[in-house]
Amino acid sequence: MNATVTSISLVDLSFAFIPVFFVLYIFYRWQLNALNASYALFRMLIQLLLIGYFLAFIFEAKSAWIVGLVLIIMLLASSWIALGSIKKHRKELYLYTLIAIFIGGGSSLLLMTQAVLHLNPWFEPHYMVPLAGMVFANAMNSVSLSAERLFSEKKQNIPFTQARNTAFQASMIPVINSLFAVGLVSLPGMMTGQILSGIDPFIAARYQIMIMAMIFSGSGIASAYFLTRAKKVFESI
Repeated sequence: MNATVTSISLVDLSFAFIPVFFVLYIFYRWQLNALNASYALFRMLIQLLLIGYFLAFIFEAKSAWIVGLVLIIMLLASSWIALGSIKKHRKELYLYTLIAIFIGGGSSLLLMTQAVLHLNPWFEPHYMVPLAGMVFANAMNSVSLSAERLFSEKKQNIPFTQARNTAFQASMIPVINSLFAVGLVSLPGMMTGQILSGIDPFIAARYQIMIMAMIFSGSGIASAYFLTRAKKVFESI
């Protein structure tokens, strides 16, 4: 199967923002936070443009030290962002979050890159960086959801074990929904990208199965570890 990826010019890309401006107008007309949505879009543009140049540098350098530094930055940032909904005890919970995402996301990433893909070198940036981004981001979301739900349950004086179980279930809903929807409702980003680049759909499907297994395990382990370690903070409130 041969295909080439269509190049998108900046002029053509501008057309993608026509419906975006329509949604921003809805924010404005309904007196919602249009400024925050605009800021988020602006940040998205800047971040993606910068990461394009940055990834080009990483891929060309092929340095284990650089890749390792990138993974550490991802881990530190995702751990802090995960606690965005927690106003109190955030600093106290940060270490638990950091370890949770490191264990959950890191173990899944290591297994997939070394036992499934057999990367050579082990840190091959074309694979390691995108896969790390996927698993850390999903682990971050699961920990964030579990933290928010755990302390919401605390406000209702729910016992820890029941609150923990409810929080874990809630944190896994997006991941489980994606398992139900994949291939039936949606073609995930990585699989779509591979198909667009000309990869055989059967090979792309295998990669996506690996991705979904990595996300499920990474998110579940991270959320479970966080909830277990957060018991001390939960009971002290």
